[in-house]
Formats: sequence, C-alpha cells, structure tokens
Amino acid sequence: MQSVRNVVLVHGAWADGSSWSKVIPLLQAQGLHVACAQNPLSSIADDVASTNRIIDAQDGPVLLVGHSYGGAVITVAGDHPKVSGLVYVAAFAPDEGETLAGMGEPYGATPGLAELRTIADGYLVLTAKGVSENFAQDLSAEEKNTMAATQAPTQGAILATKITKAAWHTKPSWFVIAEHDRMIAPEQERATAKRMKSKTLSLPASHAAMLSKPREVADFIIQAAASLGGTAMAKAS
Repeated sequence: MQSVRNVVLVHGAWADGSSWSKVIPLLQAQGLHVACAQNPLSSIADDVASTNRIIDAQDGPVLLVGHSYGGAVITVAGDHPKVSGLVYVAAFAPDEGETLAGMGEPYGATPGLAELRTIADGYLVLTAKGVSENFAQDLSAEEKNTMAATQAPTQGAILATKITKAAWHTKPSWFVIAEHDRMIAPEQERATAKRMKSKTLSLPASHAAMLSKPREVADFIIQAAASLGGTAMAKAS
C-alpha cells in the first residue's frame, strides 16, 4: 500500500483555512504534507469543486479532514479516487439525500443557531456573541475576536441542499466529538459517528475543537494517516 502522506484540511462555515492554524504545524512536524482548501461557502457543489482541485494537486493518496460543514464537503469530495480516508471534526456527515438542517432537527436548535444573521444574497453570518459564547467559548478573548473578524459569510441555501454522495459508506472514517459543542449537538455527533462506524475521539471542547485542543486533534489525524499505511515519522534531525 502506498503511504498516505497528504492531508487536505477543509474548513467549515463562518471560517476559513486559518481555523487549522494550530493543527498544521503539528502535522508537518510529523512529515505529513498539508494543504488547506479555501472554499467559497457559496454552495455545496462549489465547495466540493474547490476541495477537489486541492485533492487533484496532491502527489498521492489523501487523508481528507473536515470541520463542521466541511464534513458535508468531504462526504461528497471523499468519493475522489485519491481519497483513502475521512476524518470528521465536530462535523456533519450526511447520508445521500439528507440535508444539514434535516440532520439537526431531531436534536433541536442549538444555541449557536440563534446567533445567525442574514445579510445580502441569502448569506449568513454569526454574531460576535455567537462566536464568543457558542462557536469558540473555550478560546482566548483575542482568538475569539480574530475568529469573529475573519469569518466567511456562508450561503444559507447550503443548509437545505440534499447530499448527492456519501463517501463514508466505502472509505474508513474517524470522528472527533466535541462534547461542549453549541453549534452542532454533541448527541448528533455521537449518533453520526456510530452510524458510520467511525473510530472516535471525544474531547471536552467547543465547536472549534481544532483550535482549543490542537494537539489531541492533530494526534488523531496522525493516527488515522498511520493506519492507512502512512506511518508518521518525525523528521530526521
């Protein structure tokens, strides 16, 4: 089996690639090649196409990692032949025909949803309170302010778009459950991971688990890469 040395990180809604800023150097320190998608958050189709361009650019098998809404993106993009495995971080992992809004309905509205505001063209933004209290409540004040300032507006129609492919049916998966998540219900994350038969890691973390618990999340990704034949080794000194 060819080693999996490439990790493609996919950000979620109201975020960008910088949401992986603490995880990236930890993965690179173990010899993994890391690339981040910078998705437009304009539609699932657009974001899958953007992610596929990054996958195409890699020189071998890929471990695809998605946070939050990015989980829906990797669920579809994971059908790419270069993708060997999927890692979900506090994420949606829909099945074919499901919508993100529909997935959340059985668990009730989370506190973070009340802090969404509509701007032009049907795009949604998260209030500063939503970021501080519901998205990233376990980060420092400075980090919360930066996240609020750099958030990317997300097209609201995404929430009602049906998923066309579900790569987790045929690709191995891993799932980080954020036990203090106030954007996606932790109960939903646990049920989703169980449905996929994913290997799981539960963390006492907010929705922004990759920023509040970067070492734990990075180690989980490294273990996933290793199990796919890409045993991570420290760089030679």
